[in-house]
Amino acid sequence: MASRYEAFDRSRLIVKPLAERVNDLEVSRWMALSDTAPAFSHADLPEMARRLAAAKERGAARILMMGAHVLRAGVNRFLIDWIERGVITHIAFNGAGAIHDYELARIGATTESVARYIRSGEFGLWTETGELNNVIVEAAAEGLGLGENVGRHIEASSYPYKELSVFAAAYRAGVPATVHAGIGYDILHEHPNCDGAAVGAASYRDFLIFARCVENLEGGVMLSFGSAIMAPEVYLKALAMARNVAHQEGRVVKNFTTGVFDMVPIGGDIHRELPKSDPGYYFRPHKTILVRTVADGGESFYFCGDHRATVPALWSLTR
Repeated sequence: MASRYEAFDRSRLIVKPLAERVNDLEVSRWMALSDTAPAFSHADLPEMARRLAAAKERGAARILMMGAHVLRAGVNRFLIDWIERGVITHIAFNGAGAIHDYELARIGATTESVARYIRSGEFGLWTETGELNNVIVEAAAEGLGLGENVGRHIEASSYPYKELSVFAAAYRAGVPATVHAGIGYDILHEHPNCDGAAVGAASYRDFLIFARCVENLEGGVMLSFGSAIMAPEVYLKALAMARNVAHQEGRVVKNFTTGVFDMVPIGGDIHRELPKSDPGYYFRPHKTILVRTVADGGESFYFCGDHRATVPALWSLTR
């Protein structure tokens, strides 16, 4: 039975090549490992690095979740180094993370002015970016994760800047890079070739891959960089699944470390929820990652700063 409601006809859209787009960020923004990063210090940062090392030694999960703004900070090479040295065992993105990584690998630039292009109705409607939808359809058809196939595609390509691709590095290293997409959240969903069923299938496989990694979080570390919604919500559900199975098997998943790196100041004690009357209560990384999920054995840390400073600062302590 068909819907009673009229749907938007995507065949009416004009999609333009990326060569016609003005990009806000060019490849020169992406830092080398030897570059001097903006200063950042925090008394707990060495302890976080120590816990990553301890988790690696015991074979526990080291999970890194992030929003796309982290990639836009130009820190890809630091993330790739962590992947290649086995510092992290899983890296999770929102849908925009895959888009920025792919555009950067392909053309050495990314990010358009929303203010400029939303006025003309061009925002997000770029031919090459939309080709990621074909990669997603392939992932669903072949039973691959969304992030897995993005990494596989970039690694097999001749894109001139693919050495900056975090997804390709993860694919080479056999480290899961998962994409947790929300329908309608990403510019890919504007395109005539977007297959919503394929997005759902491939991204849901990524969620199950992520949940499997969370099963190994006992004694491990979960880090969230710049993700106000995706990281706390995806992690929360995956942890519930992991604990459900662990309880049946006489195990626990409660003694682990979480760390949130963000630019939002948190008032009061980071280890206690704010009252609902405080707008800060609704900052999910605080109540979910720093408080609720570590209340019965874990420990949490918060680091407030620009990702262009905090990622290199932590990286320098894990070498």
